[in-house]
Amino acid sequence: MITITPAGGTPAEQIHDQIRGLITTGQLAADERLPSVRQLAADLGVAPGTVAKAYKALESEALLITRIGAGTRVRRGAASTPASIVAAARTLSAAGRAEGLEIEEIIRIVRAMW
Repeated sequence: MITITPAGGTPAEQIHDQIRGLITTGQLAADERLPSVRQLAADLGVAPGTVAKAYKALESEALLITRIGAGTRVRRGAASTPASIVAAARTLSAAGRAEGLEIEEIIRIVRAMW
């Protein structure tokens, strides 16, 4: 479900952003267990510290919780984004890619419109 690309930012940022997206779109549910740091690092071909950094950032955003013996799970109450917002974001993402825009440009446009 998670992929690392050379042009997508640092591996830790990509892992963070993709897991955050999976949670906010409801593809990862509350209490769902994530792979261990070592397992995800091995799967993605990155250092365990890279995955740990992403998990730690998601914990600080109250999206994940890690407990010894229970692993890392999606925190109960991690709010998912309304379906209409997800659909609009998908449409904007597709349009931006079709026009050859970078994500930073799309974010700038959304901030300006906000």
